[in-house]
This record gives sequence, structure tokens and C-alpha cells, in this order.
Amino acid sequence: MRSHLPAHPIRDKSPVDAMPTAYGQAVDYERIKSAVREILLAIGEDPNREGLRETPARVARSFAELTAGNRMDPRSFLKTVFCEKYNQVVLLRSIPFHSLCEHHLLPFTGHAHVAYLPHGRVVGLSKIARLVEGFALRLQLQERLTDQIADAIMEELRPRGTICILEATHACMTIRGVRKPGSKMITSAIRGIFQKNHASRSEALALIYGTSGLQ
Repeated sequence: MRSHLPAHPIRDKSPVDAMPTAYGQAVDYERIKSAVREILLAIGEDPNREGLRETPARVARSFAELTAGNRMDPRSFLKTVFCEKYNQVVLLRSIPFHSLCEHHLLPFTGHAHVAYLPHGRVVGLSKIARLVEGFALRLQLQERLTDQIADAIMEELRPRGTICILEATHACMTIRGVRKPGSKMITSAIRGIFQKNHASRSEALALIYGTSGLQ
């Protein structure tokens, strides 16, 4: 069946596609569809049977959504700042995110906790959530994703310090390989005063873990 998919990222499938500052190469839907068809053949399936006939197109649309971060600059969300004298910890906790592990192209999902200590500049909280999402919607490693979020906040907001903690479950570990459902990976990136000052770090971690329900 001939596809009528557009040769550019779909704009009505995910809120992420509406994010500003898109960049990079457009999604090649036809190439993805051809690759998926080859995979179906390689595992002994019939790409022409009724249940699989539209699968290559569905997978193409899915990968366009799941890698939307490749076509945006997440740092753009931190460009609009407000000058405030607020000098206490700002924390956005339990930000849901999902990403694709670059080793097996399987999802990992979880929550991000992002705190920073302003130095005269603050940003809207929704922008932090968008920052997390923008970096997550790529082929990723959780360690890299954690660092990218923290480094972007340090470089764009120039706070006194920041902490980013990610907690996620990886399908590549829970449904294949070692098959350990329920296991979680926790990564952290600690920058600035939080790295140097034990009291400041303890305050931020207490806010993150105190009532978050993390085990």
C-alpha cells in the first residue's frame, strides 16, 4: 500500500513537535518503513499480512515522535529568564520522562528531579520540564541525559549550583537479557555549590527525597 506520509516531522502527533528551535535533518519516513519491513522479513514474519501491513508506517511515525529531541535545541527553553533576588533552592520534582536506550532501541521511563540555587536569574518551571523532555527524546544513555540537563542549567541560567537526579526503569533490563523487572537505575549530576558545600547539598537532597516517596 502506498504511503501518504509527509517528508517532514509530524506536527499533530505529539506536543513535543510544537517546541521551538527545531534543527537537524528531517525524518526520512520511507527509509524507516523499508528498514522495518526488512526486520519483519528477517524474523520470519509476512509484512503483507493484514496485521502488519501498516506496521512500517506506524513505526516510522513512532520513531519520529520518540526522537523529536534530535530536531530541537532544548537549551532554547532556558533563554527567557527573570531577574529575581530569590536565593533559596528551586526544585521541580518527579518530572515524568521517557527515552530510548541507544544500545537496544528499547524505552526507559522514569522521573527527573531538578533543583538549582539561583544567582539573580530564574526560569519558568515549565521550561525545566521541557528541557528534560527535549534531551530525553533522543537515543540516549541515562548517564548522558543526566549530565546534559545539569550542564544546560549551569551554562544558561548561571546559578550557584544545580542537582539533577534521574530514576528510571529500563526495558532492555526488564524484558530481555537479565530480565529483572522492578529494578531501577538512579543517576545524579551535581554542580557548583551543591558539589562543594555539604550543607547546601544536604538541603537540596532533603527536598528531593524527603516526601518524594523514593525508596
